[in-house]
Amino acid sequence: MKQIEIGRLLRASTAGFVVGCRVSQLDAPAFGALVRAPLGTDSQVYGLIYDIRIDDDGLVRQLVTAEGISENVIADNRVNRNVPVEMGVLAVGYAQGERIYHLLPPRPPLSLDVICLCNLAELRRFSGAGRFGYFRHVLRAVDLPVAELLAAHLQQAQAAHQAAGNPDWVSQATQELITLLRDDYPALMGVLGALMDAREDLGY
Repeated sequence: MKQIEIGRLLRASTAGFVVGCRVSQLDAPAFGALVRAPLGTDSQVYGLIYDIRIDDDGLVRQLVTAEGISENVIADNRVNRNVPVEMGVLAVGYAQGERIYHLLPPRPPLSLDVICLCNLAELRRFSGAGRFGYFRHVLRAVDLPVAELLAAHLQQAQAAHQAAGNPDWVSQATQELITLLRDDYPALMGVLGALMDAREDLGY
């Protein structure tokens, strides 16, 4: 499957990174999507998109107050704008060769590295490795919409696993979240509430 490049790295730490892309590249990435960045020739760092930000600039500030903006001007601004769309990515694991680790990467990716959207096979491989150890990176994240991020990720991962004949993945993932949050009732209710809102796509 052809890899889908969604942008290039702007800044990074071992806990996460920020990706810049053109507006025209926004068809591919989505909130909760699993992406990967290179860590040398045989390693990758994986992360979940938790924020997509479209900042303004001087021209946009002028245009929003103008009357009767033509579609050509809007299209030109979206296609040719120099201010990048920024995506915040939470690091949730890495790979060395064929082995997946649900641990923080040993080092961050480098500026201007190409960031790619993981395909269904990569999403299945990462989310199916081990015992959902990457959930702890999401659950301990501060100032992130944790419940909605987990629900969005589970929607996408469940679709990938179901396509491969494993419809039980989401039940196992949900049970693991209940176990991890058993001592934090408010957080558990928030996560379960978001999952219930997504229950039709999750298949339960």
